[in-house]
Formats: sequence, C-alpha cells, structure tokens
Amino acid sequence: MLSNVQMSIKEKSIVFIGFMGVGKTTIGSLVAQKLQRPFIDIDEEIEKEHGMSINEIFASYGEQAFREMEKKTVRSFCEQKLKVISLGGGAFMQPEIRDVCLANCTVLYLDMSWEQWKERLDLLIEDRPILRDKDLKEIEELFYKRQEAYSLNHHTVTVDSKTEEDIADGIIALLKL
Repeated sequence: MLSNVQMSIKEKSIVFIGFMGVGKTTIGSLVAQKLQRPFIDIDEEIEKEHGMSINEIFASYGEQAFREMEKKTVRSFCEQKLKVISLGGGAFMQPEIRDVCLANCTVLYLDMSWEQWKERLDLLIEDRPILRDKDLKEIEELFYKRQEAYSLNHHTVTVDSKTEEDIADGIIALLKL
C-alpha cells in the first residue's frame, strides 16, 4: 500500500464522489482525458470482473454482497497512482472506502442541488436499483442523508447550471493550485 508520504500530490489518483446521476462518470472521464490519465468507473470494473450488471448483482446477491465487491475494487484502484476514479453514489457511505480514498487520493465531491438533481430522476430510475420502489420523499431523504458523508472531501465542486467542459476545466485549474 502506498502511503501519503511516498506519493506526491501530483501523483495521487483523483476520486469523484457524489449522489448518483450528478455526472461523476461524465466529468471524471473528461478530466482523465484532459490530464491524460486512465479513467476507472468502479461500477463498470465490478460488472467486468463479475460478468453481470449492477442490477443483476443486486438481484442475485443483494446489496451487502455488492458493497463488499465495491470495497475490494475501490481499495485496489485507490492504492494506485495517476488514476481518475468515479465511485458509485453509495460507495462513500462505507467508512473503509472513505478512509482509503481520503488517505491515498484527492477526493472531489460533485455537489448538485436537490432541485437540479430532481430533473434527472426520470433518466436514472431504471438503472439504479437503490431508487426502485422509493417515492420522491424517500429519494430526497437519501439525497440529504448522503451529503454528510460526501462533505468529507478535499474539494467540493458545485455542478449546477454548468457545462461538463466548464466543470472539468475548473477542476483541472483547482488541482493545479
């Protein structure tokens, strides 16, 4: 395992956290492209490794088994240098994942207002097993409940009403400071 002392800030991997659907994968892949670093989507890595979709994993093994897979995958990538990593919306709720990300990487929280996020719900609900069978009030509670964990980060980036390009450029400027 690499420790903080051994890895300079420029070598650290960058981790994107935030609620599902805020743009972690889109913004993360754009930042990775601009920085010429490999982009890692943790959910995609889990799907590749287990040969099934996240929905199928949830249905076959349950959320707890998925969270264990997630923990192992996040740990392995966060201990590597020079990656840009997108976590699933629920990953950062796990203390072990938070600790490994905060200790080894630069953690960026993509923050979006509830009002703005709500407009994306129809696009998200089918692919997100955690949202199924929840009404709007329950989803809003989940949204605000997760913000406490997301607040433990190195940088908060507000994404409301900004283009993907502007967000990515702003993040790169922020990282160069």
